[in-house]
Amino acid sequence: MTRWDRAPSMLEIQLRLGGRARQWFAVLVLVACAGCAAIPGRRASLDHVDFVGNAHVDSDELRDHIASTESPRFLGLFEGVIYDYEIFDRYVLERDLQRVERYYRTRGYYKARVRAGRVYFKGRGARVEILVVEGPLTRVARLDIHGLETLPPEIALRVKRRVLRALSLGGAFDETRYDEASGELKKALNDHGYAYAEVTRAADVDMPRDLASVGFWITPGILARYGSVRFVGLGAIPEAPVRRALALEPGATYSLKELESAQQALLDLGVFSSVKIEPDLPENASPDQQRPDIPLRVVVEPSKLRSVQVGVGAELDTLRTDLHLTAGWEDRNFLGGLRRFTVQFVPGVVLYPTRLPNLPAPQHVLPEGRLRTEFRQPGVFEARTNGFIKTQLTASPVLLTPEYQAGSPVLGYGDARAGVGLDRTYWKFFGALSQNVQFSVPFMYLGPKDPDLNPIVVSYPELNLTLDLRNDRVHPHQGVYVASDLQVAGVGGDARDVKIQPELRGYVPIAKRVTFASRAAIGLLFPQNYGSTVESDALTGTPGNASRAAWVRDLQLMFLRGFFSGGPGSNRGYALREIGPHGVIPFYNGAQGAGGATNCDPTNPAYSEASCDLPLGGFTLWEASAELRYPITGEFAGTLFSDASDVSDRRADFRFDRPHLSAGLGFRYDTPVGPLRLDVGYRIPGAQAPKAADEGTPQTLFGLPVAVSLGIGESF
Repeated sequence: MTRWDRAPSMLEIQLRLGGRARQWFAVLVLVACAGCAAIPGRRASLDHVDFVGNAHVDSDELRDHIASTESPRFLGLFEGVIYDYEIFDRYVLERDLQRVERYYRTRGYYKARVRAGRVYFKGRGARVEILVVEGPLTRVARLDIHGLETLPPEIALRVKRRVLRALSLGGAFDETRYDEASGELKKALNDHGYAYAEVTRAADVDMPRDLASVGFWITPGILARYGSVRFVGLGAIPEAPVRRALALEPGATYSLKELESAQQALLDLGVFSSVKIEPDLPENASPDQQRPDIPLRVVVEPSKLRSVQVGVGAELDTLRTDLHLTAGWEDRNFLGGLRRFTVQFVPGVVLYPTRLPNLPAPQHVLPEGRLRTEFRQPGVFEARTNGFIKTQLTASPVLLTPEYQAGSPVLGYGDARAGVGLDRTYWKFFGALSQNVQFSVPFMYLGPKDPDLNPIVVSYPELNLTLDLRNDRVHPHQGVYVASDLQVAGVGGDARDVKIQPELRGYVPIAKRVTFASRAAIGLLFPQNYGSTVESDALTGTPGNASRAAWVRDLQLMFLRGFFSGGPGSNRGYALREIGPHGVIPFYNGAQGAGGATNCDPTNPAYSEASCDLPLGGFTLWEASAELRYPITGEFAGTLFSDASDVSDRRADFRFDRPHLSAGLGFRYDTPVGPLRLDVGYRIPGAQAPKAADEGTPQTLFGLPVAVSLGIGESF
């Protein structure tokens, strides 16, 4: 064995490579050098800008308000690669010190001073350290709103509350919040019909006592009404359905909140890239001289009414490898009336049994596909209620185990789904009510079909409700998201049950670009005519007192209706469906025998845990996740996460003593369709509950308790 006493140089590494490898290494070095930037002669790059003494204002926030910028790092590590260096400029730094003091004053620190701006040089790089003395915070000692007595009492109370949300008595006198309070005051008056309201303000700061007195004076003016509505820029889009969705009737009381809601309703039609509603308020005139009817000018910019989508994709994990195409077509004015029709076709193949981590050569190519259509009719029953009809046809193999045995049958399912319903958006609240039918037909890709496998029909109404108070749907930084889903199966079909799934997400800004995100969800399934074999199967590998036909039917319904945990959008330390009850599925794998589970007796030489310990689905689910999301550089971001979850084989049985705790590291790369996500989850030794009899053995990656997942969009 050769022992290295020192790190080899690049030259030594290159000499030890073979001829072809040496050529490839040289190419990589040349490519890397081609993307490298250079520092101008006798100048220094600005590597770091640090702040000292800023206990109450975040450093990232201060960096956003100065001109000196740190050199970007490729992948968060390498300066001068791909990105140009930022050059240190002493004169810019001097002005930045003044900018820091001015910004502190806007935050209420009127006595803040920048003591020094230190510069440390190391080679061709410079590090700047700005020393700040924040001083005391100026607080609001008095807050008066004059003119509320002219308003009805209930409106006056609402207006006052809006102001206090932005600027509170005893709170910091932040000039940004001072501006927000003034804007909120005028907006509150506009929301209640006072379109011509005027607001003036004044603030006196007592520097020796660090106190501020704030006053607002309002002139409400007369109540206004909507006048005529005129559209600009419709082009080929018919006006009647747009006017119906706008739902602003001349003569109704003016409300800025209603105008914002109407603007969102037009955007929800999906045919406009921008919408702007402009009240025609004459300028430079006294409010008392204005007429009460306010004409509205609606300026729209239509988007393309028809679009075609084409793409390719791939999936690789511990269970399967697939390659697929995506083709789609959408018409946002289908048959006129702004009806929307969408069709998407995703054909693909599964390379069986190619999968991680060993990537065996494919022995079979299994075709699969999905065809989805959606038709939406705006203005059903009332202006902003939409009707929809959705259908989906799917055919794909069911792969539950990473173990491959030559000659084993491969089960597939053909799935037809249809749903018809209504949905409505009101402010940040969305609700949808639909009736759904699912028809699942088992078939075989390879091998004979089990005689007890039969088609399954599930019919259920569904109520879906969401309240989205996040500041951004793609990159949420603060706010709350609440969702709830209720299904009641039994209106026809083979299943009778009640299924409930509420979820809560929260986002807290730790710093300007650092977010703490958390998620909690539960699931409750109450079946009435199936599920009796799950607990016995999970514990003993037998169906209890049920017949084999009832056992097979139970397993099929649990796959359609039961809960599973693990995977990219769940517990990322586990593979898909790994958490929860595991047991025998007699119709799935040939290793179990055509007559039942004869080969799943542990004393049988043909026994294989991977083939005989498969996910069954459960009745009670809980999941919890926490993430710290932080920027790296440019489009790259990182996350530290921790996930926990459990699925029980009993009803309303929350087993918090089995957390299945995992932690990991993730990377994000921002794309036009959302962040591309890579997560590596690690099952923490010593933090896992002892393996229960009803649970399976998690898979490993290269012998480690690790799971890797890829996806588009944040995990939650």
